[in-house]
Amino acid sequence: MLKPVQASSYTLRDILENGFLYVDKTRYVYDLVRPGKGVYFLARPRRFGKSLMISTLDEVFRGNRELFAGLWIDESDYEWQRHPVIRIDFSRHQIRTVADLEVRIQRHLSQIAEQYGVVLVDAPFDIQLEDLILKLAATKQVVILIDEYDKPILDNIDRLDEAIRIRDTLKSFYSTLKALDASIRFVFITGVSKFSKVGVFSAMNNLDDLTMDPRFAAALGITEEELTRDFRAHLAHFADQEGITSADLLEKIRHWYDGFRFAAAGPSLYNPFSTLQLFNKRYFSNFWFETGTPTFLVQLLKERQYDIQPLDHLEVPELAFSAYEIESLDLIPLLFQTGYLTIKDFRRDQFGEIYTLAYPNAEVRGSFLTHLLSAYNQIEVTLSEGYLRRLLYALNQQELPQFFAILDVLFANIDPSINSGHRYDLQVNHEKYYQTIFYLIFLLLGVRVAAEVKTNQGRIDAVVELDQRIFLFEFKLDGSADEALAQIVHTEYHRKYQLHGKPITLIGANFDSRQRKIGEWKSQ
Repeated sequence: MLKPVQASSYTLRDILENGFLYVDKTRYVYDLVRPGKGVYFLARPRRFGKSLMISTLDEVFRGNRELFAGLWIDESDYEWQRHPVIRIDFSRHQIRTVADLEVRIQRHLSQIAEQYGVVLVDAPFDIQLEDLILKLAATKQVVILIDEYDKPILDNIDRLDEAIRIRDTLKSFYSTLKALDASIRFVFITGVSKFSKVGVFSAMNNLDDLTMDPRFAAALGITEEELTRDFRAHLAHFADQEGITSADLLEKIRHWYDGFRFAAAGPSLYNPFSTLQLFNKRYFSNFWFETGTPTFLVQLLKERQYDIQPLDHLEVPELAFSAYEIESLDLIPLLFQTGYLTIKDFRRDQFGEIYTLAYPNAEVRGSFLTHLLSAYNQIEVTLSEGYLRRLLYALNQQELPQFFAILDVLFANIDPSINSGHRYDLQVNHEKYYQTIFYLIFLLLGVRVAAEVKTNQGRIDAVVELDQRIFLFEFKLDGSADEALAQIVHTEYHRKYQLHGKPITLIGANFDSRQRKIGEWKSQ
């Protein structure tokens, strides 16, 4: 009989006591808790198992050995000493102000105090935290577990002044922990992003960052070894349902959900949420991405008119992963830490360590680009997908009037309030804005597309290569299609592609920024 699979946010106790399938990660927990005093931080994307790790540490430090029967740590030499635990989960609430944050922290502290029979002083939250730690530590050193420390900041990233006030409030919270170091046995903090030590964690100079530590690279997520071992029966059952071999099914799962890598020497990992949902529901879908869209990140990409073409293969130095401050958010570490880019390769040269970043897998790439396209043109994701299918059909059939009619729908839905002065607004009177939308469209169509292609005569705005034909596009903004087409012909851009053995269509098009549409186009 197959063990049931549960992908919801269950605690370790829920999973084990209800007989759900559990991938045993307790060896990593042992490596964390065995050495003695430690203050650790681990950043991972959302829905990647951070809360499950927190709940596992909670059970270990409460000395609940019976729960771990049959797991790796139960057979180890761990001594199972009981410690009072202060566990705070910032993901449970939408916090919009400093006042909200203070109320939530005080509520957490009062609930923990009640659990241990402690009466707290009537004072601000930082004094109450100090009071709680000292009283609990009277008999045994305290364990502090903080889940999603950065959510209150990220929830307000579009309101920078409030985000800064929240960050500074959190700084005083962590300063208390440092001041009471002698009373604390262990601290473990999780989040999606890592703000620099001069920010939230300025007082915690003993913080050990595990985010890119190869020893803990597979502490969260599912390795292929774990997948083929722990899910063997599920793979066989699912493969029978699909009428394919287990090997073919595994290859498909790998394409959809594998590819995350958090350290240069770390293994490739399957997204745990998507993988568990797959075996629970028995069909492929964008499970992880559908649990929430990276709104603030997409808006930053728009605001900065970021060139998305290199994201399929982006080479960066190690310094690109440095922590950052909310006043100057750096997109590269954000894209990495949120899971939209991951490590695909690593090398050392005379200048230092170089990482190659790319989308982890088909789920992330397709979903991220679809939501980015929708953010640019305000068409709902489901509608965008329908338009894209029709667009590809028209291009394959060389029905250019139909192709441009559909393309006009996508361009016409550019936000009409785009010049309203909002922090994230763009000026749409730039060719780059329209070229980005065009490039996104063709990436999502799954065809070979390149933008700003170099030739010996200049740059081609876009090259789209189908199985039977190549299309070269040149765009003008508030110009003319004749001018755009004449540029392709005059510079002989097409000569670069003559050896591909396919017919070539040259297309000149003009973007009308006032009407937000392709004003005219011509082909040859």
